[in-house]
Amino acid sequence: MANSRSARKRIRSNERKRVRNRIVRSAVRTRIGRVRRSLVSGQVAGIEEELRAAVKALDKAAEKGILHRNNAARRKSRIMAMAAKLTLMGGSEAEKAVTRAAAAGGAKGRSAKVAPSAAAKATAAAKGAGAKKVSTTKAAASTAKAPAAKPGTAAKPGTAAKPAGAAKRAGSTRRTSADQ
Repeated sequence: MANSRSARKRIRSNERKRVRNRIVRSAVRTRIGRVRRSLVSGQVAGIEEELRAAVKALDKAAEKGILHRNNAARRKSRIMAMAAKLTLMGGSEAEKAVTRAAAAGGAKGRSAKVAPSAAAKATAAAKGAGAKKVSTTKAAASTAKAPAAKPGTAAKPGTAAKPAGAAKRAGSTRRTSADQ
């Protein structure tokens, strides 16, 4: 709970701003959703008014500080690029359908993963096999290399090679609760 009058006032003003921001953000999402749906469905009539309304909503949100100006600019750019791509496209109905499906993306406008083609799968499999060969040869090379002793020196009887970092751990100066 707030301890001062100014903190209580800040809580009240933050709540007012949160409600306002939520309303504006929702309006922006609604406008962009309408544009996207009309573009994907192929309705060209009235798309310019919807685009203008969406851009206006984004600009207002950025001006009020509800959205960052770069965020608003990115969204405007994406929606305009989508509009240009879908309204100016030509070709057969099959090509138009493919373009609309790609522009629609996944659920709520998120991009969907596209199944890779057979050629892409074959190249990925070839790359994967090559990567496995490289990794096994690296592992074999690293195990084959052992530190060689200097000529003329012999290891002391009863001593074995310590793993890397063992000497560092053995000389650790870390304090425990018993040391304190």
